[in-house]
Amino acid sequence: MNLRTTRPAQPTRHRAAARPARGALLAALGLTTALALTGCGGSSAAAGAAAPAPTRPGSAGPSASPSSAAASSASPSAAASSAPPGSASPGSAGPGSPAGKPLAGRTIVLDPGHNPNNVNHPTEINQQVDVGNGHKECDTTGTSTDAGYTEADFTLDVSHRLRDLLQGLGATVILTQDGDRPYGPCVTERAAIGNDAHADAAISVHGDGGPASGSGFHVIMPAKVVAGQADTTAITEPSHQLGLLVRDDFQRATGEQFADYIADQGLDTRDDLGGLNLSKVPKVFIECGNMRNAGDAQRMTDPQWRQQAAQGIADGFTAFLSHAEATPSPTG
Repeated sequence: MNLRTTRPAQPTRHRAAARPARGALLAALGLTTALALTGCGGSSAAAGAAAPAPTRPGSAGPSASPSSAAASSASPSAAASSAPPGSASPGSAGPGSPAGKPLAGRTIVLDPGHNPNNVNHPTEINQQVDVGNGHKECDTTGTSTDAGYTEADFTLDVSHRLRDLLQGLGATVILTQDGDRPYGPCVTERAAIGNDAHADAAISVHGDGGPASGSGFHVIMPAKVVAGQADTTAITEPSHQLGLLVRDDFQRATGEQFADYIADQGLDTRDDLGGLNLSKVPKVFIECGNMRNAGDAQRMTDPQWRQQAAQGIADGFTAFLSHAEATPSPTG
C-alpha cells in the first residue's frame, strides 16, 4: 500500500491467556461454514484494533533476530522443506480430492494490489466509492522501493507465482486484474469479483509503504462491519483463521519478521478497507514487507524471495481449505 494508507504503529499488547496451538485452529476449521477474501485501498482514518495473535509453537515472533530470519530465508525450516514443492506442509487432500490435488474443486480469488497503469489515470482512481461505513478512493497508485520497483509490479509478480502454485494444487484461480486494464478495478469491484465467483477464499497482495526505519510483514483481517452495503458478520471468523495460517506459513517460507512498526505479532484488524468491508466471502490482505525499508526492498526485488513469498501464501491457503468443511460460502 501507499504510505498514506499506512497506520501508526500499534503498541504491543500483553495477554495472559494461553494462545491456541495450530492443531487446535485446524480442528476448529472443520466447523467453519464459509470462506473467501479480496482487494485494498484508501486511508485508514477509522482503523480497527489489532487482532489477537496466537502463534505456532516454536515459530519466531517479532523478536526473532535478523540473523535467524536470514537463515530461515536462505534455508526454510525442516517442516517446510520436508514438504514437496507446491504443497502445504500441514495440509492434506480433502475428501474426494485427487491425490496431490488438495485444492481440487476450490475457487480462489487473487487480488494484486493497485495496477501499473493507475498512475496514468489520477481522475478515475481518485473518484469516491461507497465502502459501507464511509467513502474511499476507487484505487491508489501504491508505493515503490527507492530504486523505483513499484508495488503494482511486485503484487502482479507474486500473484502470478501464487496462481501457478495454486493451480498445480487443483484450484481454480481468478485474478481481479492482470495489468490489462486502464486502471483499477475500484475496491468495490475487487470485492464483487470474489463475491460473484462464490470464491472459497481470496487474498489481496500488497507491499507496504511504511517508515524507512520499519520492516517486516503483516496480515490484515476484516473487523465486524455492519453498515450500508457492508456486512462482514459471516466472514469475520473464517477470515481470521485464514489470516493466522497465512501469517504462520508466510513467515516460515520467507524468514521475514513480523512488522515492527505496525500491527501486533504480524496481525491487524481493520474496518476501513473496502475490499474487506464489501466481501461476502472470507478474505485477508497481506503486506509482504515494507518497500520503503532498505532490507525489505532488497528481498522483495529478489525473484527467489518472491517465489518463497508465493509458496508461503499457497501453504496457508492449502492448510485452510484442506481442513475446512466443504460447505457453501455465504454468497452461495
